[in-house]
Amino acid sequence: MAQPQSNSRYVFWRAEGSLLELTTVRPIAFFTWNAQTFAARWVRRGAVLLMAVLRPFLYALNRTFATRVVYSILRGISRDRLDLLGEEYFQYKLKPYLKPDGVSRLQELVSSGAEIVLVSQGLEQVMRPLAQHLGVKWILANRMDFRDGISTGRLLEPVIRPRGVFARVSSAGIDGTRSIEKLAHDLGSTPGALEAAVVKAERTLPSLARPIVHFDNQPHGVQLSVRAAFRGKHILLIGVTGFIGKVWLVNTLLDLPEVGRIYLLIRRQKSNPAHSRFERLIEQSPVFDPLYEKYGPKLAEFLEDRIQVIEGDVTQPGLGLDSELAESLKGNLDLIVNSSGLTDFNPDLRDALSSNVDAAMHVLEFIRQCDHAGLVHLSTCYAAGTRDGRVSEHARTDYTPAGVANFDPEREWQQLNRLVEETTQRAEGPEVTQELRQQAMLKEHAAKDLHGPALENQVRKNRVRWLRNELTEAGKRRANELGWPNTYTLTKSLAESLLAKNGAGLPIAIVRPSIVESSTAQPFRGWNEGINTSASLSYLLGTFFRQLPTNERKRLDVIPVDAVCRGMTLIAAAVMERRNDQVYQLATSVTNPCDMRRSIELTSLAHRKHYRAQEGMEYWLRLRFDAIPVSKERYNRMSAPAQRAIIKSIQRVAAPLPLKKAPLARADRNLEKVEKLIGLFEPFILLNEHDFVADNVEKLSYLLVPEERELFGYNTSTLDWWDYWINIHIPALRKWTYPLIEGRPLEARPPRNLQPANGAEPVKAGTNGATWRFS
Repeated sequence: MAQPQSNSRYVFWRAEGSLLELTTVRPIAFFTWNAQTFAARWVRRGAVLLMAVLRPFLYALNRTFATRVVYSILRGISRDRLDLLGEEYFQYKLKPYLKPDGVSRLQELVSSGAEIVLVSQGLEQVMRPLAQHLGVKWILANRMDFRDGISTGRLLEPVIRPRGVFARVSSAGIDGTRSIEKLAHDLGSTPGALEAAVVKAERTLPSLARPIVHFDNQPHGVQLSVRAAFRGKHILLIGVTGFIGKVWLVNTLLDLPEVGRIYLLIRRQKSNPAHSRFERLIEQSPVFDPLYEKYGPKLAEFLEDRIQVIEGDVTQPGLGLDSELAESLKGNLDLIVNSSGLTDFNPDLRDALSSNVDAAMHVLEFIRQCDHAGLVHLSTCYAAGTRDGRVSEHARTDYTPAGVANFDPEREWQQLNRLVEETTQRAEGPEVTQELRQQAMLKEHAAKDLHGPALENQVRKNRVRWLRNELTEAGKRRANELGWPNTYTLTKSLAESLLAKNGAGLPIAIVRPSIVESSTAQPFRGWNEGINTSASLSYLLGTFFRQLPTNERKRLDVIPVDAVCRGMTLIAAAVMERRNDQVYQLATSVTNPCDMRRSIELTSLAHRKHYRAQEGMEYWLRLRFDAIPVSKERYNRMSAPAQRAIIKSIQRVAAPLPLKKAPLARADRNLEKVEKLIGLFEPFILLNEHDFVADNVEKLSYLLVPEERELFGYNTSTLDWWDYWINIHIPALRKWTYPLIEGRPLEARPPRNLQPANGAEPVKAGTNGATWRFS
């Protein structure tokens, strides 16, 4: 059939009749039955049933008005939910029933190069995946009006009303093409209005461009070249075994092969030397897959030219280096990148001080002794502590969130170390020793009735545990007194203050990332590692746990690890060019905010998408248990604390009974873990509304030479949180992190073959002659 004559550049194709039989009420019933809360589901379901009764009368009066009334039921549902449910409705409800003849005819037109516009009375969230499935680039469908991402229940013009009864008969067939004039007549609109309402069949985001304005008199116009800054430079990377360190190393090797040499400072672990630890990373870590894909068996040769592994310990003076090697580095290094540190929220105070404060001071002293090296030091945005409002990019030598008068970081550092010494001495004292001995003798297990060396050995174990617990609690107490939520943020902020105080005049940049999560592109899409960030909380939201105590308005500041590494590379270039600012925050709460309400719903939607593809009653139930944000009072009254109180009451009643163990003991332990986890994350999800400014790194990105902006430019404003959360972040956690939480091994990977070509000898690396034995 010939295409209808029209002045439009588009070919309009009506989906109803030619491709499928799509009703108005069924998709809306699907959306409402899958609302976020149980109450909303039943209320909306009742409204749909009422609408099904009234719809014939409303359509008889005015089909456009009736269509608006029907869609008003979707008021209050988020765009994020409609987008996911639209995809789900197409995949499971419409796709199996597409008419093959109509699909074939449409795809012939698509193949001919025609600009097809798929027209439907359905919601754009349903038509978008249909169009993408058919290869159509444009759609004309009903569009909801949204305010702050929530539907107002109002349809935007033009309203695509259902076809009339006679149209269903006269327009039946495999060819759905319509002239724009006929389509406008059928819809009670105008050709111009229809053309203006055509949109792309893909998710589009509003532009969040922010102008860069300089109010000082410094010359900012000189362009920055990352390649020129890194060319031939010698860099010491500390913390390569960590999440950020590995990604930054691989990205640097991929994007900046002209770098001179990268020294990797790695600590020996008992009998496991530094070079063996790095060999293990090369052999096993998926992070290095892109390098292997690029260089293949020649990767060993490439790494030999670019990398030198050196054994040391950043927590020791002089970085624990051999004196001869240290002197060589002091003369040759252009930059030190310190991404090391302890990220546990409340660790043993000894470990926190050693890894986060002592190490930073040792690096500072090493920089001071270098001929020309600069420093990029990784901290955290949450060094701001328990405070609200906008957090600027400044480092203060006397900062405490609680505003403690006459605070001196040097004095605080010394007092914390004295606290460690005093607690250690108390652990060895007679009072604590007697208490530990009594505990060992009274304990109902193998230690009971012990005496002599066996008893002393048990006392020694108890002393180690007692000391660790005391120092953990001591760190938490002191952090809370000064205004930090945990020991981690206290020690990170203390290191910042000491660097600002003692490093004045030196080329130092303090880099503060927010919550670092899965990558969007580098080293590949969806890489994550470890469980120290939000993984455990997102895992909890994928279970039957529903009520998360949170401040809905609070912005959850998450940033992909590859965005952090891009920022680090820009900042490193600025430091080596001696044009850096003192502090750089890498965050999204100002440039691309995502509040707690939305992040909780996106997490639930991501879990739903996974469970919807599974089979079994458990998965069917789980996809219906969406997590919801609640107040702390409601959480205490109706969630884990209340449930645990009920269990405790049952256990008290059953205590006199001759039972081997208390009833519901396992459920009690699980609820206790939930309470502890929620308490650990409360500062990040409930308290302290932080807005982290990230202007300094954007200024650097703006100054990049044009040819480097695509590769090295820093831009978090274009992040699509819907796509990131649902299609990247949660699937990455499910693959790389959730197995660790559940105690399961990760997916088995084939060994990486990096034997040198032509049977050459294994590659030698480093001044210590370490051999890299790849397998």
